Amino acid sequence: MKKLKVISLSVILLSGLLFSGCAQHVEKTTHPLKIAISKLKPDKYGHTYRSWLRRYDSSIQWVNLYPLSVDSAKKVLKTCDGLLCTGGGDVDPSIYGKGDEADKCGPPDHHRDSLELAVIHEAINNKMPLFGICRGLQIINVALKGTLYTDLPTDIGLKVIHRTKDGKHSMHEVYLNKHSELYAISRADSGYIYSNHHQGIDKLGKGLRVGARSADSLPEGIEWADTNGKGFLMAVQWHPEHLDTLAPLSKSLAVKLIGEMELYRKAREKK
Repeated sequence: MKKLKVISLSVILLSGLLFSGCAQHVEKTTHPLKIAISKLKPDKYGHTYRSWLRRYDSSIQWVNLYPLSVDSAKKVLKTCDGLLCTGGGDVDPSIYGKGDEADKCGPPDHHRDSLELAVIHEAINNKMPLFGICRGLQIINVALKGTLYTDLPTDIGLKVIHRTKDGKHSMHEVYLNKHSELYAISRADSGYIYSNHHQGIDKLGKGLRVGARSADSLPEGIEWADTNGKGFLMAVQWHPEHLDTLAPLSKSLAVKLIGEMELYRKAREKK
């Protein structure tokens, strides 16, 4: 009987040690991902960038870079696993050589322009996953020496309505490049999306290719043309956070970004 108690006690102690070791291992590998968001803005309908990502990873954390100085934002970015450049006002046209068209743009936010350009380059240099939405696509294109149409209705016409007069989201179709990563992850030839912008890509940035276009040929998605030696980069002109949870041009983008952040985290932990 005493031998049986000793054996039982040993098994319990051994089980406790194994459980403790497993718990520590799980805690380390399930540490929440953290994403830097260039500027957060509340949405009265709850369609926020945070809620979009949390549909697919409820533990994800974030930090709003906008209140920070450029130097502080770059330091904080080093603690993150990815960068999301969000929608918002117009990029200052003088940055991409169209300062004479400033009257077609809204008031510039010089702090935001400087901050986003700095962290975009920082993310690219560190091969950190980078994703852009709406203005985010535009500022990424500008950061890579591309240019923008300063006002789509006057520059390319009204074949596609990208923003309604009342400022609400417009719905229109986009068509995917079947040779793009965007197509590979979404498996969608086309899809209806929500957009709310009056500017868009004119000259494509260096090293980029178009992943999707609207019927007026405006680039609606961009990514690296050659991914060799680069980190993940993708941006879309539409608002995936406003689409249905299961929409291919919403869910696949969030899942891909989160997956790339996990890979980046693991590679960084190995260093």
